[in-house]
Amino acid sequence: MTFLALWLSSCLPGSLRMFYHIKLEHEILLHPKYFGPNLIETVKAKLFSDVEGTCSGKCGFIIAVTSIEHIGAGLLLPGRGFVQYHIVYRAIVFRPFKGEVIDAIVTQVNKVGVFAEAGPLTIFISQHCIPPNIKFEGADTTVENNNEDEEQVCFSL
Repeated sequence: MTFLALWLSSCLPGSLRMFYHIKLEHEILLHPKYFGPNLIETVKAKLFSDVEGTCSGKCGFIIAVTSIEHIGAGLLLPGRGFVQYHIVYRAIVFRPFKGEVIDAIVTQVNKVGVFAEAGPLTIFISQHCIPPNIKFEGADTTVENNNEDEEQVCFSL
């Protein structure tokens, strides 16, 4: 099997297992100035702004909230005026595991290795982890963010 065939077989649908659609919970605090006729919409907007684009070690990178399953009754916090809402929602998360194959864009090459990005994930590949059949020239360079000059690599975590 050629290198290209191995690369293609490892980078296609089987590698999509690093994305998950899971149920999560979140608590938000809402300031009294937001109480009014659009309260539920404000709670939803606050959830989106609080969780989308964040990372947790437990679930990974939260890419997008897909649905809100339950918004609990607000609990008034004595002495503060804030209301706390418990929200149950579903989201798409990005959580790669060791051994998975991932596509990434090379952003920097230096004498000790290669830096690459795959969405929100920044990856370092040491020169010692690069197979001997691939030539590594450790020049200190930064790859321009130009679509024509991007180098895409596929590797195993």
